[in-house]
Amino acid sequence: MLLTKIPHLATGRQFFHSLRFELAFVLVCGVFLPSAIIFDVPTIDQQYPLGLRNSLVGASACAIAMTLMLRRLRLYPGTAVARSILPVLFSCFAALLSVVAILRIEYSSRILFFSFVATLAARYAIETLHIRAKGVLYYVVPGGRAAVVHKLANTPTIPMTSPSISGLPGCAIIADLHADLAPEWERLLAEAAIAGKPVYHYKQVWEAQTGKVQIDHLSENSFGALVPSLAYQKIKRAVDLLVCALALPFALPVMCVCAALIKKDSAGPVFFRQRRVGFRGKVFQVVKFRTMTVTHDGGDRDCSVTQTDDHRITKVGRFLRSTRLDELPQICNILRGEMSWIGPRPEAVSLSSWYELEIPFYRYRHIVRPGISGWAQVNQGHVSSLDEIDDKLQYDFYYIKNLSYWLDILIAARTVRVVLTGFGAK
Repeated sequence: MLLTKIPHLATGRQFFHSLRFELAFVLVCGVFLPSAIIFDVPTIDQQYPLGLRNSLVGASACAIAMTLMLRRLRLYPGTAVARSILPVLFSCFAALLSVVAILRIEYSSRILFFSFVATLAARYAIETLHIRAKGVLYYVVPGGRAAVVHKLANTPTIPMTSPSISGLPGCAIIADLHADLAPEWERLLAEAAIAGKPVYHYKQVWEAQTGKVQIDHLSENSFGALVPSLAYQKIKRAVDLLVCALALPFALPVMCVCAALIKKDSAGPVFFRQRRVGFRGKVFQVVKFRTMTVTHDGGDRDCSVTQTDDHRITKVGRFLRSTRLDELPQICNILRGEMSWIGPRPEAVSLSSWYELEIPFYRYRHIVRPGISGWAQVNQGHVSSLDEIDDKLQYDFYYIKNLSYWLDILIAARTVRVVLTGFGAK
């Protein structure tokens, strides 16, 4: 009974997940329908006013850019693409308005506003269709460690009982390609590849669904080169400086208000400095707003761990932590080249030394600059126990392995949700 549903599921998924469907849907429902409702459609001998035409072109470009970006972001772990829709669309329209203001292009504010709202609604409707059009099942070849994928909650799987692709629908096959499989299962994988069926190593699926990279030995990982792309790291550094220059005029007034509130709330310095381990294992002093009554330099392991409802946190400090405003002074660390906007969070010296003794390859996370926000922070939040640190390390390794501007964009979009909801704060 279950197998008979798979071709239907595959057909629905292919239609609703196709690029042509998504583009047509957002352009028609998000751009052209609102303009037709607000303004009369011109006859053959008439034309749209110049401002209206410019606005339609701009709104269409934003809708297309948003669709392409969201499709690219969907390749990364986490099926909640809906969380990224508003930040991505807002960024596209903000860029459009910047171009309009700089070039003094004539435009229609009504068209842009209604197109923004309609495109947002159309994109959420597409995500609803994606949820209903579930993905096809994966068939898992027995042997090795492939059975671990059965534990993935969002990945429907079926264990294969016979080494034959006869009668299988257009679904993917998962196997432990590093295991010594029986000859009949080896032949199955070869036949499946020749037949054009996707065959995945179980680790690929595990990483894509969990956003983590498990490493037993550095010599056995799938990183390729152990040093991430140096070219992208240089580009990332330039982007960090550019964002700092754009953010400082807005951040400075907010920082002044935060400083005044801290001084009024409790006795002590405004800023909190702590020795942390950063890029390439070098120790530096991170600068944050003080949120506790007791401060330390990072040398005491017990003091470096922030517990849930920690009694040391001040009233103002709790607000600053939940909104992440306490991180704003770290712009200075970014300007000095000690940190980046996005990367693995730097740990206090005492904690880093402890983790290096307990967790293999912990030091490898220092191969990139630490960040204010990171892949572990937007997926896991604040951690304190050793088991949680192990999970955090797997998130950090995933970020290092997949270091790219697309992943940084996704983290930036999810950081907006973290700031608005206070996710993971302690």
